[in-house]
Amino acid sequence: MAESKGLTQHISGGRTIQYQGNRILAALPREDFKRLAPHLTASRLTYKLSVYEADERIDKVCFPDSGVCSVMAVMRAGAAAEVGTIGNEGVTGVALYFGDTSEPSQSLIQVPGLGRMLPASIFKKELARRGALHKLVGHYAHALMIQIMQSAACNALHNIEQRTCKWLLTTHDRVFTDEFTLTQEFLSLMLGAARPTVSLVAHDLQRHGLIAYRRGHVTVLDRKGLEAGACECYAIVSRVFDAFLLRLKAV
Repeated sequence: MAESKGLTQHISGGRTIQYQGNRILAALPREDFKRLAPHLTASRLTYKLSVYEADERIDKVCFPDSGVCSVMAVMRAGAAAEVGTIGNEGVTGVALYFGDTSEPSQSLIQVPGLGRMLPASIFKKELARRGALHKLVGHYAHALMIQIMQSAACNALHNIEQRTCKWLLTTHDRVFTDEFTLTQEFLSLMLGAARPTVSLVAHDLQRHGLIAYRRGHVTVLDRKGLEAGACECYAIVSRVFDAFLLRLKAV
């Protein structure tokens, strides 16, 4: 196992989450991790930090330890909507795994946290060994693809209230705290909805005691209530990533 210690537990709404920083790095055999360690740069993932831009060369990948990265589809006119999210279960820049050097989406930090950056050249060199990292990123790329596919169906078929509950739950799973940064501007981008609509939904969730929302910060008060209000997509994607995390333990 990797030398990334410091097991943490977070108990919220009757749910216990255990993690060791980034799950992919933690699952690497010791020798594999030691090759990467000198090249990993600990970074503070600040709000709206760009990991890479659409159609530009990916020069680094990010292994989040906490916080959340968004994968954003960006239109020519500048409009954008979230199609996927990456937490400590994954890594940005999976296009590199498939031999590409860029992708049409943008990746930026949605919820602040900590992570480790790795130069793309080192990432590709390790992938070329066809060892543990190659296997793990391959499994992760499949799980991320399913998440993105489910997101497309969700945006077409489910209402804004259901999608907001799903998004809050997904974020809550990855930040390991009941309170996290969230502006209405960013939530509207995540959901592809107008800010007044998002404001009304957030107010309604607060009125029902599911969340507290003030000055760009959300506190999850009733996780079970959010689960009841979310669409089926949350459970579907959670099952996919639960299966992926079991694969990590098997490496």
